[in-house]
Amino acid sequence: QVQLVESGGGLVQAGGSLRLSCAASGRTFSPYVMGWFRQAPGKEREFVAAITWGGGTTYYADSVKGRFTTSRDNAKNTVYLQMNSLKPEDTAVYYCAAAPNYPRLRVAVDYWGQGTQVTVSS
Repeated sequence: QVQLVESGGGLVQAGGSLRLSCAASGRTFSPYVMGWFRQAPGKEREFVAAITWGGGTTYYADSVKGRFTTSRDNAKNTVYLQMNSLKPEDTAVYYCAAAPNYPRLRVAVDYWGQGTQVTVSS
């Protein structure tokens, strides 16, 4: 079992920045790909970004490319999502997720965090 706990959400003005953190605990999760998803009110949950734990390969949704960066600190078992140039349409609950590989992450996440609210005001 892997437990994921997000933090770092909040209220920010458009154009501002936030950094989300996802701390993982439990069984070893070094083989896992770590991802970020978000869900806005009335919308389906959507993929945002992902990073392989060992190789450092990253993936991004087109809507956040060039503005968001995901990284990881293996020693701290923590994954980050740096969000810059935030827009009101980035407002959502952001979830951390883990899966054995990237294709699986996109269709069947093994572990979810509880989510953290990000609100971007115009």
